[in-house]
Amino acid sequence: MKPIKFKSLIGIYKYMFFDAISIILSYLLTMWMFNIMGINFTYDGLLLALAFIVPSKIVIYALVGIYRILTRHTGFEDIIRIVGAVIFTNLVIILFIFLANSSFMSESAYLFITLIEITLMIFPRILRRLRRVLAYQFKWLKSIGSRTLIIGAGSAGELVIKEIYKNKDLNNIPTAFVDDNKDKIGKKLMGVDIVGTLDDIPDVVRKYHIEEAILAIKELPKDKQTKIINELVNMHIKVKRLNILEEYAENQKPALVDIKVEDLLDREVIHLDNEGIEAFIKDEVVLVTGGGGSIGSELCRQIFALQPKKLVIFDIYENNAYDIQMELLRKSQKDHNIKYPELDVRIGSVYNKTRLEEIFKQFKPTVVFHAAAYKHVPLMEDSAVEAIRTNVLGTYNAALLSDKYNVKKFVLVSSDKAVRPTNVMGATKRFAELIIQHQQQNSKTVFSAVRFGNVLGSNGSVIPLFKKQIADGGPVTVTHKDITRYFMTIPEAVSLILQCGVYAKRGELFVLDMGEPVKIYELAKKMIKLAGFQPDVDIMIEVVGLRPGEKLYEELLVDDKTQNLAQTDNKKIFTETVDNKLPSIDNFEALIENLECLDNNEIKKKISEFIDTYQINGNGH
Repeated sequence: MKPIKFKSLIGIYKYMFFDAISIILSYLLTMWMFNIMGINFTYDGLLLALAFIVPSKIVIYALVGIYRILTRHTGFEDIIRIVGAVIFTNLVIILFIFLANSSFMSESAYLFITLIEITLMIFPRILRRLRRVLAYQFKWLKSIGSRTLIIGAGSAGELVIKEIYKNKDLNNIPTAFVDDNKDKIGKKLMGVDIVGTLDDIPDVVRKYHIEEAILAIKELPKDKQTKIINELVNMHIKVKRLNILEEYAENQKPALVDIKVEDLLDREVIHLDNEGIEAFIKDEVVLVTGGGGSIGSELCRQIFALQPKKLVIFDIYENNAYDIQMELLRKSQKDHNIKYPELDVRIGSVYNKTRLEEIFKQFKPTVVFHAAAYKHVPLMEDSAVEAIRTNVLGTYNAALLSDKYNVKKFVLVSSDKAVRPTNVMGATKRFAELIIQHQQQNSKTVFSAVRFGNVLGSNGSVIPLFKKQIADGGPVTVTHKDITRYFMTIPEAVSLILQCGVYAKRGELFVLDMGEPVKIYELAKKMIKLAGFQPDVDIMIEVVGLRPGEKLYEELLVDDKTQNLAQTDNKKIFTETVDNKLPSIDNFEALIENLECLDNNEIKKKISEFIDTYQINGNGH
C-alpha cells in the first residue's frame, strides 16, 4: 500500500471535521425545526449520545471509503455511497433506540436528521464542481466559445459533456446532440437537447449556427464516419472526436482529439490477418535495421508486444534509436503482467560491414527485418552515391551476413517506387530486391521483400509537410494537380511486413492491394478544410511542378500487363515472381569498389546497367 502524503492527510482530516459538524448540525436543526412546529420531545442524554455517535459515524464513513473520494471529481456513484452510509448508520441508531427503549430522540426525527446530514455532507464535496459548472454557464450566457454539435447521445456523448465542463482549456458550448437512434429525439442528455439523427446534421448545423462538432459514437462504420466528417469539413466545421477506451492508456483520462487525415480519405482501412504472426516472432531473436525510423520504430513496437526472445534495434541515428528504446522500456516497466523481451539498441550503419557483422556475431539474430534505407526522392537525386551505399550495399551486407549466421527469415522493406523507377531512390530499392532474389538461390535463409506505397504521417512525407505549411498560414505546395499516390497508415504497413514474413517461403516479392490512389491536390484541400480554413481563400494552394525523378502516378507492380501474381491466404496480399537477375555478382562488386570514383551522373548510368527499367531522365508521365 502506498503511503498517504501529508497533503492528502490534511484533506482527509478537513472532511472528517466537516462531517462531524454536519452530524451535530443535523440534530440541532431538527430540534429547532420541531420546536418551531410546536412538537415537544425530551432530548435527555443527547450530548452524551452525540459524543458516541459522531466518532462512530466517522469511523464507519472511513471504512466504507468516503474519505478516499477525489472531491475534485465527485460523481453520482460517490454521492450514492455517501447517502448509503448515512442511511445505514442512522438505521442502526434507530434500531438501538427501539431495542434500548431510549427517549433521547424520536425515531421519526431521523427522517429529517438523515436528509439534513446528507445535504450538509455532500455540499462541500460538490462545491468545486458546482462552481465550475456555474462559471461555465456564465460563460455560456455571455456567448463565449464555439457552438458545438455532439454526434452521439450515448455514454460517449455524456463523457464529452463532462470533459467540456471540467476542462478549463476547452472553449466549447454544447448546443445540440444528434444520434443514430430516432427514439432519442426530443429528449435531453446532461441538459442538452437531442435534436435529430445523423442524416439531419447539415440542417442542424445551419439551424443552430454550429461552429464545431465532436464525434462521440464508439461503433460507427468507417464509410459512415468518413461521410459525416467530409460533410462537416465541407461546411467549414472544425471536427474533433472523443478517444474511445481502447485508444488511451491506462489511468489516462478521456480526451478530445483532432480528426486524423486518414479519417478523411475515401478508402477502406486495410485490416490484415495477423494469425500466425505471434508464432512467427515468439521466442526468436529479432534484428530490425533502421529501427528508429517511421517504419522501423513501428516494427519494433509491434514485435516487442509479440514477445520474441530478444529485440535488437540497429540504427545510424542515435536520437531516433534512443526515443524508441525509452518508449519500449517505459512500456515494459508499466505492464508487469506481460513478459517483454530483452531489448538491445546499437548504433551503426548497414553499409559498414565490419560493424554490422559485430551485431550478427554478438546477438545471432534468427529473424531480420531490413528497414534501413534512404527514402527521399529529390535528396537522393543529388546524392546518388550515398543512396547506393545505404540502399544497395547495406542490403547486400545484411543479406550476406544473414546467410553466414544462419538467419531463418530475412524481410526487406521495399517501395512502390521500385517499379519502373525514374529516380535513384526507386532504382536502388529495385536493386535491393534483386540482391535478395540473387542471394536466395544459394542460401538456406528465406529471403523476401515487401513492397507498399506511401505511409501516412511518416517522417518527411507529404502530410507532416502540409501540416507545417498550414500552421505557417500557407501556401500549401503541390507538385502537380493530377499527381496521385497510394496511402496506408504506418501500423497497416508494419502489419503487412509481419504478415508477409509469415507467408515467405523462398524469395517472394509481396505486393499489397492498396485500393484506389489518392490525389495529392484533393488531400491538400481536405487538410486545409480540416484545420478550419477555406482552400484558396484562407490558405492558398500552389502548384510548383514535378521535382527531379518524380512520377505523376506510382505503380505497385513491375508489369501490370504481363505480371505473374498469386494470391496468398490474405486477399489483400499478392506475390509477384520476376525473372530479372543480377547480371553478374562480380560486376556488382566492381561497382561497389569504384563508388568513390564515380560522380553523381556516372553512378546513375552504372545503375541503369543493372536495372533495365530505370529511366534516368524519365518523369513518369
